[in-house]
Amino acid sequence: MSKVVIKGELPSLNEYINAERANRYAAANLKKRYTALCSVYARASRNSGVEFSWPCKLKFTWYTKNNRKDADNIAFAKKFVLDGFMKAGLLGNDNRKHI
Repeated sequence: MSKVVIKGELPSLNEYINAERANRYAAANLKKRYTALCSVYARASRNSGVEFSWPCKLKFTWYTKNNRKDADNIAFAKKFVLDGFMKAGLLGNDNRKHI
């Protein structure tokens, strides 16, 4: 089983929505920054020999500082992870044919 570990805490859905409401560009910048972060970790894993054969099943395991965030808000960060995988070339597309 291949594994990619992304260190740090990704923004939740509530944080993303608050950024959208604060400024028209804030949410886009947030998405761009965290997609790039996930891409860096995916690229490093790829260089370490991690490979996926597509289509595949993905399992996300989330670790947080505390239990204050709802699981569905945390799971929103899959968007950043999948887009980062695509940007790094680890994933061809994040459509249903690949995942």
